Amino acid sequence: MWIWVVDRSSGGDPAAIVRQARRQGIETVVVKGADSLTRWWQFSPDLVSRLRAGGLRVCAYQFVYGRYPRGEAVVGAQLASAGADCLVIDAEGHYEGRYAQAQRYITELRARIGGDYPVGLTSFPYVHYHPAFPYSVFLGPGGAQFNVPQMYWRAIGTTVDRVFSVTYGYNQVYGRPIVPLGQVWQHPPAAQILRFRQLARAYGASGASWWDWQEASGGDWRSVGAPLAELFSVFPAARYPVLGQGARGDLVVWAQQHLRAAGAPGPVDGVFGARTEGAVRAFQRVEGLPAGGAIEPRTWQALLRLAPAATSWRANGARAAGLGERTGPASARLPARRNELGRRNTGRRGPLMKRSLSGSLVATTR
Repeated sequence: MWIWVVDRSSGGDPAAIVRQARRQGIETVVVKGADSLTRWWQFSPDLVSRLRAGGLRVCAYQFVYGRYPRGEAVVGAQLASAGADCLVIDAEGHYEGRYAQAQRYITELRARIGGDYPVGLTSFPYVHYHPAFPYSVFLGPGGAQFNVPQMYWRAIGTTVDRVFSVTYGYNQVYGRPIVPLGQVWQHPPAAQILRFRQLARAYGASGASWWDWQEASGGDWRSVGAPLAELFSVFPAARYPVLGQGARGDLVVWAQQHLRAAGAPGPVDGVFGARTEGAVRAFQRVEGLPAGGAIEPRTWQALLRLAPAATSWRANGARAAGLGERTGPASARLPARRNELGRRNTGRRGPLMKRSLSGSLVATTR
């Protein structure tokens, strides 16, 4: 279960948090630890030790913006040093089109916490809606080891089955274990929460998590912890995305990096043009696949057996990166198709008054 504001979650009492978690089978809590450069001191060594003493794993999450990626990495490393069992990067719309910034953040973070420390990414679930988001950086080599897409089906306006099919279909190509993040805010019917849990198991997830503690009602908690019947009639419907002439976005970047790893010449620009099509045809011929020039499931499977070629995304000057301007491939300038998660007027994004490092009151979000 995710904890946004500790004081609003079981009254902020670690013992009460432990009791509630035990009743509902919660094994891990993911606590807000930072908003960009600002530490949230609720994530403290004392809180971590008291929750761990109750048998919980305790992770921290950091909402990042990309304006000061090096500083954000320093703060993320501080959360790891405070005792977090893992760090989850919460990167959303602010990071669309910020490839150089994402690479700087990941590089600086890993330099401080090491390559083996567990890091996750939580972001938009529908990759194809966000062609400029640098999934290939955050989930690429040296990045996050696990993927926590925000699969808020009720906020998206879809079904539980559909959110699994679409999310897995587009996220699985990045090769990171998917740990679905469901919702108890907006209080979905109990049957939908149970269905989410069942499908997470059917799709092979190691578990599921929920946004968020302070907004969960008694009924939500009961659904999260209720005994779960097995599903015997569900066949996961996730499919690989098909890419061909005219496709653009991070999925194309990811495919081009794998084509480069196969020795194919051509750009890594996020645009599926004639040169990329030629590279795909050549790769398909080498692999004994039908050389149609489009990247379909069999071609994806062959490509993904290779480690992607490293790509250095350089900002157009330090000032451009610092101002949060778009950097990276040509596709980084594409607009989002839609924010499928909406504005979420449940208080998740509403202003929260908290104390800054200087002690003055400042407004922040999430």
